[in-house]
Amino acid sequence: MERKRSVGKQSTLLNTESLLKRLFNAFKAFEPLKPGSPVYVDCREVRGDGDVIIDLAENIKLSDNNTYQLYAGHRGVGKSTELLRLKEHLENNGYFIVYFVADEQDINPEDTEYVDILLACTRHLLEHLKDANPKPLLDWLKGRWADLKDLATTEISLESLAVESQINQYAKLTANIRAEPTLRRKIREKINPYTESLIEALNSFIRDGKKKLGPGSELVIIADSLDQIVPIVQPDGRSNHDEIFVDHSAELKGLDCHTIYTIPISMVYSNQAPNLKIEYDNPQVLPMIMVETPEGEVYDLGVATIREFIDRRVSEVNPDLSGRRKKEEGRKKKEN
Repeated sequence: MERKRSVGKQSTLLNTESLLKRLFNAFKAFEPLKPGSPVYVDCREVRGDGDVIIDLAENIKLSDNNTYQLYAGHRGVGKSTELLRLKEHLENNGYFIVYFVADEQDINPEDTEYVDILLACTRHLLEHLKDANPKPLLDWLKGRWADLKDLATTEISLESLAVESQINQYAKLTANIRAEPTLRRKIREKINPYTESLIEALNSFIRDGKKKLGPGSELVIIADSLDQIVPIVQPDGRSNHDEIFVDHSAELKGLDCHTIYTIPISMVYSNQAPNLKIEYDNPQVLPMIMVETPEGEVYDLGVATIREFIDRRVSEVNPDLSGRRKKEEGRKKKEN
């Protein structure tokens, strides 16, 4: 009898641990939700004016010219999830989207400069616009190859490589920028004097790519996670954020397509805010969910939304634990 009780307790503990593990992993904060996810909660009513479709997509759809937009929000507020919704919305409206998370393979958030972002855009455009003629970008690379081949960690001549392998050299450069501090500095030194010609080559590639997309199709680049670039303040009080997004705004706006960059939210409320509004379309901020009014009162709708967040994820793990389900069952019992 005692043995059966012991086995029963162990089984209960194991089941509890398994449940806790699944619940823990259901709340992964740094994995954005895919469009259509059953755990997604529409928060527009409690975010104020935060709607990525209205804030960003309408500017793109209404403009006859390329748009260059900035998107900000506190970390973990759901920017990437909203940008993936934007991507799906634009694709459904005939746009070709090049979306990438910059800090996954391209930049080091603790040490980033504008040229790193340009190379990241170049690499991802080459990967996505497979029907476009890469010759302008390959010619640009050949012109710099004597200086760059050691930094791409290869002794092979570029001409001896197949076109696909030549294209991959851009990926090698961005990989080294992300992972190797010494190479990162040297690559920047070699490329910085030639960014204007790089942008010209990239735009030739982009224009050919847009032709291949078909009549009426437009190209949009979304560079996510640039908001995670760590601020480095110089002795004069200016930061690397200022240098990237303000001093080099001409380069970041130099691409011949619609572009969206995420930026640190601190910039939107800094003394650079007026410059950002001048250089880009008005920066958009994804607001947090209000759970308390300015007067200090509990905002019931906001709290209910947070509960909905929790309930949907719990329900995915075990529907029997769902607060919504229990309320629905209670309501039906009362009706009967």
